[in-house]
Amino acid sequence: MSRLRIATRRSRLALWQAEHVRARLQALHARVAVELLPLSTRGDELLEERLDKVGGKGLFVKELEQALSDGRAELAVHSMKDVPAELPPGFALAAILEREDARDAFVSNRFGTLAELPRGGRVGTSSLRRAAQVAARHPGLLALTLRGNVETRLAKLDRGEYDAILLAAAGLKRLGLAARIRSLLTPEESLPAPGQAALGIECLADRADVRTLVGQLQHDATAACVRAERAVSRALGGSCTIPLGAYAVLAGEQLRLTALVAAPDGKRAARVECAGPAADPESLGAKAAAELRARGAEAILASLG
Repeated sequence: MSRLRIATRRSRLALWQAEHVRARLQALHARVAVELLPLSTRGDELLEERLDKVGGKGLFVKELEQALSDGRAELAVHSMKDVPAELPPGFALAAILEREDARDAFVSNRFGTLAELPRGGRVGTSSLRRAAQVAARHPGLLALTLRGNVETRLAKLDRGEYDAILLAAAGLKRLGLAARIRSLLTPEESLPAPGQAALGIECLADRADVRTLVGQLQHDATAACVRAERAVSRALGGSCTIPLGAYAVLAGEQLRLTALVAAPDGKRAARVECAGPAADPESLGAKAAAELRARGAEAILASLG
């Protein structure tokens, strides 16, 4: 191959991610020209509604997948937390790159932690998962919808529309905005989304040539963790209407996986911790999902309609 084209969203963070992959590929394959194809997605255009109300996280990837289908690009770079648990037929993940910091970040101009916010404090987040965990631990706070790219969200905070906002720490760090982080939430305080802070590269399943080139970027430890986390989501329906957290870490040959399903108001939650062989992450994810159902997740899921 003499050329690889990467489909990407147009946000500054998405372009950073695509450029990072471009640079990695160029270093490995000096004779291959790697280009970016920036595209606008429905998820980037529908900014006034919560994602679960307008079609879910898949809105961030459909246009990129279309570019793969019609031959305008060979690769698409995604944040793995935005990739639906089930890929459409004909598509495959060619590589999952090493993960950045997977924690959620607390950002505020006046307060240092969630616990410092006064009753009625306004916390902005785009995530049902984050909102549910805030409500469970800090029932006096107001979790309000916050959409837009990272810069837009920070601008809304700076205008005083929120007392604090919650963002993925990885995005802030990648954009050189780590100084905006007042504190980091531990996984015990806010369990990350499946795949959070990991980048994935998608291509057509039948492009063995592309998969061979890109596969050299695979980070096996991260891939095992992300596969386990995504298996939890897949077993529970794979929808972003579910306040779901899943986070795995590698310990020797074992994966330790924590998973959570919570009611949006935070009043009910099921949480499990389990371990299994890193060589079979999907089975571990399925086991965690079954244990969640046994601990009350079934009733929570049923209540979500």
